[in-house]
Amino acid sequence: MKDAENKGAVRVSNNYWMKVVALFFCGWILMYATRTIFNPIMGVVGETFGLTNTQLGLANSIFFLTYAIAQIPFGMVGDKLGRKLVIAVGFVVMAVMTYFSGLATTFVMFLVIRALAGIGQGAYYGPQYALSTEAIPKEKLTLGTAIINSGMAFGTSGGYLLSSKLVLDNGEHWSKPFFIMAIPTLIVGILFYVLLKERVIRPGDENKVATTEKVVQPKEKVSLKSIIKNKNLVAAFILCFTSIYANFVIITWLPSFLINERGFAGTSVGFISSLVPWASIPGALIFARIADKFGSTKKLVYVLVPLAILSVFSIAFVTNRTLLIAVLILYGLTGKLALDPIIVAYVTKNAPAGSLSTTLSAYNFVGMSGSILAPYVTGFLADSLGSMKVGFYLACILLTLGLLAFAVLASDSKKEAV
Repeated sequence: MKDAENKGAVRVSNNYWMKVVALFFCGWILMYATRTIFNPIMGVVGETFGLTNTQLGLANSIFFLTYAIAQIPFGMVGDKLGRKLVIAVGFVVMAVMTYFSGLATTFVMFLVIRALAGIGQGAYYGPQYALSTEAIPKEKLTLGTAIINSGMAFGTSGGYLLSSKLVLDNGEHWSKPFFIMAIPTLIVGILFYVLLKERVIRPGDENKVATTEKVVQPKEKVSLKSIIKNKNLVAAFILCFTSIYANFVIITWLPSFLINERGFAGTSVGFISSLVPWASIPGALIFARIADKFGSTKKLVYVLVPLAILSVFSIAFVTNRTLLIAVLILYGLTGKLALDPIIVAYVTKNAPAGSLSTTLSAYNFVGMSGSILAPYVTGFLADSLGSMKVGFYLACILLTLGLLAFAVLASDSKKEAV
């Protein structure tokens, strides 16, 4: 009987989870670097194609639109056919489309290619967190997720610095950062397929087979209805949307805001913008350790989100450069990248059995809808009102609404969720 239960499962060493964390850490570096190389050079691309801020925002929004739409289908395919295959194929598509982005000769062509790159990235989130949740020991789950997520910070900073150095300082053509980033993206995509394993069993964790069997049994149906009916998941989805909206206002428009409204130039734009992701690394690790130790998601949300709201407001409001640097660091410590591993762990705890990848994909689909709206809406407000400040203030209002929704709907007890 035991042999039958173990069929198809792969036994791994106690250290396998560290390999998984390292691989997915690299994956997020490339996911965010291929996104953010565009942001410091938006003005250059805009001059090349004769674009307004609204159109430049659309270039980011179309990328995240296809990324968000692809989330749930890829999550379901990953649950049924294999997660590492979905991740690997997505990375290869992303690598090819990143390279082609640099070859675009018209704005329409650029939009189409970025839309296809977004589809490639859409294969990553749900299957990635499903595999990492399976591999990382429960007592290290939030910390392991935080380490994986810190790749987002390295990627954001790396993308900013690469394109600002090559294009703004060295005067290289705007396409060069896209060509460079395509190469490591392709390599890591291949490594995912070669090194990752499906349905792993760690030593001393034999009972886990019963759970992993549920994921691949044909009779188990992936139910979106059970996800939507869960109040804890709905609360997490709303908070994720508002958090990501604010984050992508900053990620997308902070370099342009620093250039046009705060007088920064050249590599200093990439450096100052990078303060947010750099500060997020210790913030994410510290709060993840606290979450693993004490386990109260709501209390941590009540600490982090109000500070994030204050910092986003202050980014637009303060004019003193020293204070601006301080509030950028504060947002990094308490913003989306610090909050995300805590909420992801909360979502995995409340996900219906057999639908983890789909639940995570649905979570990220709702959240990344914020990334679709933030670039375009902020660009439109900047064109209409002559300043990007209002876009930051709107992000504060949405974050406040997300905090209120989480306070009303969420519970630290799974039994109270439905």
